[in-house]
Amino acid sequence: MFMHNKRLQYTVRVSEPNPKLACMLLEQFGGAEGELAAAMRYFTQGLAEEDPGRKDMLLDIATEELSHLEVIGSIIAMLNKGVRAQLTEAQLAETELYQMVGTSSTSVKESVLFGGGPGLIDSAGVPWSANYIDSRGEPTVDLRSNIAAESRAKIVYERLIAVTDDPGIKEALGFLMTREIAHQKSFEKALFAIEDNFPPGKLPGVDPYTDMYVNASQGEGDMQGSWNSGEQWNRVDDLNEVLPADPGGDGTASVQLGPVDTAAMGKMMARLKSDPAKNPVTGADLGAGPGAGKTTNGDMGASSTIHTATRDAEVAAAHQMKERADAE
Repeated sequence: MFMHNKRLQYTVRVSEPNPKLACMLLEQFGGAEGELAAAMRYFTQGLAEEDPGRKDMLLDIATEELSHLEVIGSIIAMLNKGVRAQLTEAQLAETELYQMVGTSSTSVKESVLFGGGPGLIDSAGVPWSANYIDSRGEPTVDLRSNIAAESRAKIVYERLIAVTDDPGIKEALGFLMTREIAHQKSFEKALFAIEDNFPPGKLPGVDPYTDMYVNASQGEGDMQGSWNSGEQWNRVDDLNEVLPADPGGDGTASVQLGPVDTAAMGKMMARLKSDPAKNPVTGADLGAGPGAGKTTNGDMGASSTIHTATRDAEVAAAHQMKERADAE
């Protein structure tokens, strides 16, 4: 059961309306890295979690993310108060309202559909989607995803802080940004509290591929470091050594077909067989003009001859018609 406390987790102080900034802040309201996505991600993980410690942590953080959604939504509402009042009461002339919506960088959806309120959309007006939730039901995977999500959200908050001079908003966004750091620390502790948490999942890697580093992008700019060289790695610079990687394989795709499929495949291949000896005249040849590149030319045979003669006759007829028209 949820109980709503009417006090915000952090006080919202907005100096003046700023619809453009409100539109940007929608990224943290209904965007992919926003607070609603975080809350739903951790709630779904927590409800499915069997470990009591991780379950408690996930539900704690999920609930706090909802309070962060409330803070962001409140900031957006305060920044949009002028737009909301003008759209509702129509105090301005039609052209002035158009100008206000357009120059403020608010989307039509935000202004007209939501009346300047904090709709569940991102800054481009794209509706919030459950596709933002990337849980897999495996703690060693989901906790890593959560760590990355908190890292991405912190960077978004940093960029939002950089685009405003409003001290109250800066303070509130700084608080929310810092909570992303705290949550990341919790998720990392929970991950490393799981013994043998790498590689994720149950099955071990297959030797010798776990230690193989393939230098697949070669040329100027090649670098070596602990991520691709040293005792931990079997570095492969000659790609022929690992093509194919499976011992005894030839690097081709194959399948064992039954007699019915084999017969059908034979008929299909016979029907669709290409003749490499043919050089047919194509539509590209017949319609070729400047810039077409090389096409089938003088040795095309009868088809080309007929086409050329026809085209010459058409040109001659056109000249005759023009001469008659000029004479008249």
